[in-house]
Amino acid sequence: MGVCVFPLIRGWTDVNRTTRTNVRLGAVLALVAGAANAGGFLAVGQYTSHMTGVVSSVADNLALGKGTLVVTGIGSYLAFVLGAMTTAILVNWGLRRQLRSAYGIPLLLEAILLLVFGLFGAVMNVMTALLVPITVILLCFMMGLQNAVISKISNAEIRTTHVTGLTTDLGIELGKLLYVNRNDKRPPVLANRGRLRLHALLIACFFTGSVLGALGFRSFGYVTTVPLALMLLLLVARPVLDDLRRRRQEDDSCR
Repeated sequence: MGVCVFPLIRGWTDVNRTTRTNVRLGAVLALVAGAANAGGFLAVGQYTSHMTGVVSSVADNLALGKGTLVVTGIGSYLAFVLGAMTTAILVNWGLRRQLRSAYGIPLLLEAILLLVFGLFGAVMNVMTALLVPITVILLCFMMGLQNAVISKISNAEIRTTHVTGLTTDLGIELGKLLYVNRNDKRPPVLANRGRLRLHALLIACFFTGSVLGALGFRSFGYVTTVPLALMLLLLVARPVLDDLRRRRQEDDSCR
């Protein structure tokens, strides 16, 4: 099974990109983001993938004088920013070293963090007051990490951790699709059907992931994130193994 799957997905996180691999990776990451976001809400009572709500909640809590929630919200926002910054640092570090796994390194880090969240999240039942803010910040960091990866890979054409922008673009293309062009000399208004399909796919994947994450967390708890982590590990495994193999060959040639 693994022998058949590896060649199929080996290019999904490789530095050599195509539009098809970008769309496939974006769909998988949207699924993961939806599942982590929905599961995270059931775990800590807060969505962690979109910063619009976080910034608004900071303003609301500031006006209401809820200092603890203000600090948590600011920490969540900064964690998302730090996640995006970490992706930029890791990807550029990998590209400078000509690593095939340059785009996969942030996803590898996300997979490890998801494993930590899934395997040790049950401790929250004992230390809820302390670990809930930490968990929120961790999830925001992962969402920033992931969104920056696909954004950088696709030149900001694909986003995976929130659907507001995707829905706006979907509405624009639907408006163009339904526009009635009259017979005149002006260029017709035409929808970009490729972008229409892409946005619809990403929204559907995010929604599907959200349903699966909510159902999984309700039935199995924190361990629901373990399959998500394994999925990411599978995506990055081949480029990482190729880099390790190349490094070993270079070390052997220097001896």
